[in-house]
Amino acid sequence: MTEIEIGRGKRGRRAYSFDDIAIVPSRRTRDPEEVSVSWQIDAYHFDLPVMAAPMDSVVSPESAIELGRLGGLAVLDLEGLWTRYENPEPLLAEIATLDHHASTARMREIYEAPIRPDLITLRLKEIRDSGVTVAGALSPQRTQEHWKTVVDAGADLFVIRGTTVSAEHVSGRAEPLNLKRFIYELDVPVIVGGVATYTAALHLMRTGAAGVLVGFGGGAAHTTRRTLGIHAPMASAVADVAAARRDYMDETGGRYVHVIADGGMGLSGDIVKAFACGADAVMLGAALARSNDAPGHGFHWGSEAYHGELPRGERVEVGSVGTLPQILTGPGQAADGTTNLIGALRRAMATTGYLDLKEFQRVEVVVAPYHRS
Repeated sequence: MTEIEIGRGKRGRRAYSFDDIAIVPSRRTRDPEEVSVSWQIDAYHFDLPVMAAPMDSVVSPESAIELGRLGGLAVLDLEGLWTRYENPEPLLAEIATLDHHASTARMREIYEAPIRPDLITLRLKEIRDSGVTVAGALSPQRTQEHWKTVVDAGADLFVIRGTTVSAEHVSGRAEPLNLKRFIYELDVPVIVGGVATYTAALHLMRTGAAGVLVGFGGGAAHTTRRTLGIHAPMASAVADVAAARRDYMDETGGRYVHVIADGGMGLSGDIVKAFACGADAVMLGAALARSNDAPGHGFHWGSEAYHGELPRGERVEVGSVGTLPQILTGPGQAADGTTNLIGALRRAMATTGYLDLKEFQRVEVVVAPYHRS
């Protein structure tokens, strides 16, 4: 792969964001109604290939149930306010009203309350009782402490999500989580990430994960590039991890690990291009935080925004553009890519002649940089 000379002592590979690429129509077209966008991971089937990101501004037990009934999968943040407070609604409303310059300090205070195992059980039971698929997320640091509570509460899918997650974390202070042993001993499928390179993804796949989250600091609420200088353009990252999936299938004689794009997909066109680069599903944050009844009340933030030592995110105003059904399946409210996300995906697949998402991963793309106004 061609590298670019940055200076006499450093070379780098050119990587592409979703804004840098475009999909090319083919000789065949189809009717959008004939296109399938369904997704299945392990024993769980979903009409929509959409996961809601485990962020307090996106997922509450109520919104998790609604998304599940619409055909997607919501992942509850088991380190968020819903597992720290019996009634977090007033605090969610307060966060939405905070002054920008004071928001980090106040959010740190709010999130200092301890995580309560009884609330983990209560929230997951509430989602399970509705009849939808149950998924909860913990960071790698908290997984050892709370995983048994999550499994005993009846979670169908377990998500280990961090800014970056490796299969080979080295620590001189404490014994790190052994992902391979942990996943092997667990009775539920595990989705793990984020990851942004071929090699790191291949190592995670070898732990036995059912799915790998692709992304590193590229979401709307992240400032990782500004604070740490680390960034992974999503088009290249998804394509690299999709290549790792292909090679891992060859290595194992056919074991398939799902590639889930996570971050940098605020608009429907980004979601379409994530699938074109090889994703099996997408994990959405800001796109769903724009729902009229999202828990963030028009604002969006992640755990990086209230980190105790080095915040790598911020609370951002995303506004409200429609109901959750309107955002996902329409009808669209404006021609800006914020509503009817699945309708746009269907239309793109039909325009390029593909019947399902696996076929659509083979669509032709070109490098065509586009700068949004």
